Parts: sequence; C-alpha cells; structure tokens
Amino acid sequence: MSVLHFGLLIVAGYFAGLVGFVTGMASLVSYPALLAVGLPPVSANVTNTVAMVAVGVGVGATTNASAELAKDSKQLVRYAVYSAAGGLVGAVVLLVAPAGSFELVVPFLVAFAALALLLQPRIRKLSGNRQFPTLYPFALFLVAIYGGYFGAGAGVIFLALALIATSETIWRASILKSFFLGVANLVAAVIFAFSGQVDWLAALALAIGAFCGGYCGPPVVKLIPPTFLRIAVGILGLGLAAWLMWK
Repeated sequence: MSVLHFGLLIVAGYFAGLVGFVTGMASLVSYPALLAVGLPPVSANVTNTVAMVAVGVGVGATTNASAELAKDSKQLVRYAVYSAAGGLVGAVVLLVAPAGSFELVVPFLVAFAALALLLQPRIRKLSGNRQFPTLYPFALFLVAIYGGYFGAGAGVIFLALALIATSETIWRASILKSFFLGVANLVAAVIFAFSGQVDWLAALALAIGAFCGGYCGPPVVKLIPPTFLRIAVGILGLGLAAWLMWK
C-alpha cells in the first residue's frame, strides 16, 4: 500500500467515524474507500469491520461518552451479550454462506429502519409510549447478526430500534447504537482476524482516522436539534437503501 493510499484511508476513516456516530452509516464512507484503494469486496468488508472496531466507531465514540454509558451498567452488559452473540453469528455467516446471501433483503431492512425513524413519534404515540423489554434484546440480536455480516446501515437500524422499543433520547440512543454495534463488530473482527483476508495496513489507517472521527461524534450530536437529526438520518437511510438496491 502506498503512502498516499494510507493517508487517504486515514481521512476516510475520520469521516466514517464522525458520520457513523451521527447517522449510523459509517460503512457508506469506509467501505467504498477500501474498494477505491484496490481491495476486493470480501477483503474490504472484513478489513472495514476490523478497522471500525479496533479503535474506531465503537471505541472512539463511546470513549467520549463513557459516563453516559455507565448509568445502567447491568442492563448494558446484558444487552451487550446479545450484540456479541449476533456479531458472532453474522461473521460465521459471511465466511461460510454463498456470496450475496443477504443482498436481496438488506435494502429493505435499511428502508424499513429509515421509515421507522421518520415515523418514530407517531409509532411511540400509538404504542402509548410503552417500552418493549422482551422485544428489544431479541431484535438487538438480529440486528447484530447483520452488523457482523456486512453492516452498511446497521447503525440506522440500531438507532431506530432504540428509539421505538425504549424511551431513550436520540442522543443516548446514538451512544448506545455505537456501543452495541461496536460490540458486534468486535466479535466479528476476532473471527475475521483469523480468516487471512484482513488487509492490516488498510485497517490501521482507517482505524486511526475513525477513532478521531468517532471521538468527535458525541459533542456534535449534542448540538444538533433532535427532530432535525432524526429526520436527516431517516432521509439519508432511505437514500442508502436505494443505493444498496441499485448496486
């Protein structure tokens, strides 16, 4: 890998970390960047997963919000187990299943999550603002499977799930989304590390940038009006779904 490519991946990693925390769509930046420097699709996918968790979106973002995460540590650990299990299943599916197994359903998952975000106030009102303690961990496990498998748009789905199934604010939901996605990616990254398909130099470059970008995420989200952020992420999510369907 050339010095130029290494530097470009650091820059791409920064924006992936920032975009990932704010919108949940880090892979929309990082994955194409890896393809652009010459990595084949599967190698780019596993390298992206390793980079985004090593010192990236999950760690970078939650480092700057550790006090918020510590508020309910017992529940956090319980939900993290579901995310870890989902990440493990997703990683195994990626390595053993036929290529493109999820390609047909992924755009619909992302579009559904984006619509759920846009309609979140209405959905919460119809549910009587109830929480769903049984549904939430099971759904978290399913989303984590997708996160470990590929993950483009997984953050949007995590965010929609948290805002609809719980009473969390969008700021705390963004933090939880980064943490749980980071856990799923961490487990998947451990599996991928032994697959022989990780480009470690590319992963290092992305990770350096993503840590900085993820670290800047919490204060940025805090400054954005919640309604504007929810609508913006929903619209961008629909755009991501259309892009995934087109490609």
